[in-house]
Amino acid sequence: MGTLDYIWAGVLAVFLGPELFSIFGVPVPVTIVMIFAGFLLGIAVGATPGLAGPIAMAIALPILISIFGYTPDALLPVMGFLIGVMKGATIGGAVPAILFNTPGTPDAYMTTLDGYPMTRKGQAKKALRVAHLSSVSGDTFSDMVLFICAPFLALLVEGYLDLPEKTALLILSLSFIAAVIGGSPAKGLISTGLGLLFAYVATGEDFYPRLSLDSKVLAQGFPLATAILGVLIVGAVFKELTDLWREKRESGALVGTVKDSGDQRLHMAEIRRLMPHIGRSAVIGTAIGALPGIGSTLAATIGYTVGKARYQRTKSPEEPEFGKGAPEGIAATEAANSSVSGANLIPVLSLGIPGNAAAVFLILAADSIGGFNPGPSVFRFTADAVNTELVIAFGLFTAMVVANVLNWTIGGVFMRSMGVMTRIPKQVLLPTVLLLTLTAIYVQETRMDAIWFTLGFGLLGYAMRVVAISPLPFVIAFILGGKLEESARQAFASTGGDPWFLFTHPIAAVFMALSVGVILLTARNNRARAARAST
Repeated sequence: MGTLDYIWAGVLAVFLGPELFSIFGVPVPVTIVMIFAGFLLGIAVGATPGLAGPIAMAIALPILISIFGYTPDALLPVMGFLIGVMKGATIGGAVPAILFNTPGTPDAYMTTLDGYPMTRKGQAKKALRVAHLSSVSGDTFSDMVLFICAPFLALLVEGYLDLPEKTALLILSLSFIAAVIGGSPAKGLISTGLGLLFAYVATGEDFYPRLSLDSKVLAQGFPLATAILGVLIVGAVFKELTDLWREKRESGALVGTVKDSGDQRLHMAEIRRLMPHIGRSAVIGTAIGALPGIGSTLAATIGYTVGKARYQRTKSPEEPEFGKGAPEGIAATEAANSSVSGANLIPVLSLGIPGNAAAVFLILAADSIGGFNPGPSVFRFTADAVNTELVIAFGLFTAMVVANVLNWTIGGVFMRSMGVMTRIPKQVLLPTVLLLTLTAIYVQETRMDAIWFTLGFGLLGYAMRVVAISPLPFVIAFILGGKLEESARQAFASTGGDPWFLFTHPIAAVFMALSVGVILLTARNNRARAARAST
């Protein structure tokens, strides 16, 4: 099969896959329905303070697997639903930031700087339209880069990197993630080390139980879902509940008394003024998103800062300043943080390395269902057999295109109707999320041990948040732990038992040097930044 054959196979797998029902005799493929349902759910949870796309993905994944089963036909519908949630939550996150000055995620904080002042001026609907246009434009640009770059990067890695180099690349990725998003290199390394420690609690490849304390339950290892949902979701719920207990009351600014004023439409002249900010931030967000682990917060900050500097040089005296209700501020922020989502899948599909929390659940879905192993082998062309993983990859690309079409067509309308979601009290919302998470875990694992594991990891996630240690390096290290061990064992065997194989191969040695360098450089920059702040 040629490239076009695989592309068409992926497209047809989405549009002509298993049918769910028929409307007026027209069959409706289940994957299309799941993308649509996930998209609507994503906007709803993105518009709700305290929720985010990864939380909805975490709760939905075990339930979807229990419904569709572990068959190959289940992979595209389940992952299509997760992609829909990811896309919907990307644009839905601007709703509480603009309407209620309540950023649901750290990257949405920059949106509040200009979005909320526009709401106070009676320009809420226009602010939401600017956010929608910017978010969808940045996301679409990022997806186009993903479609083009991921196959070439995967083929480059497959063709030029041997086992020692792949092992060193995994170590470099973990070091990079620990240094950049761990709060500090030391805290990031602690989080990464804990993830690897818990990943290796099980019977290893040599059939000898490791760190199991002679327990048959621990000898089976910790299920992937319990560690991920426990640290990411349950830990966050515990932290939010304790914060609410300390505050003893819900805080927030409601702006329902502000009436609309002026023209709420977005005219072509205004769009032309916004496009340079959207294009610039889309490039920034895509470049940052392609690097595993950095995330959308940094992209939003850089996009806003660069946009502000440009805006100050070109604005007219009657136009508002950045931070005082400038639509360009919303455009610069939303285009930057939304363009991260597509680019974050570049390391997932080409290297098998998750770049953010949403990517973690896509890998978890592939691992749970089977039949798709993200990494360089996905884009391998074989002359004597059909690479089903490549068909699935192009099916995922098609699912992302469908979600983007939904974003452009009905996303803005549904987004503007979600303002009511911001009024749900957290004391009601958070226990519901906890109950749904534990229920989803039990549905997938069907044993009480998994519930206790999840609660234990939840306490660990809570403790990490209390001492300002990011849980994301833990989660990524837990996922990559098995892959790192397998690659290291194979590299050790292929080099004839050379214990220094990471340093005797030039490319691997460069990766190892970069691993140490990124940690030392980040630590030095952090000390310099702290010194400047203290003066």
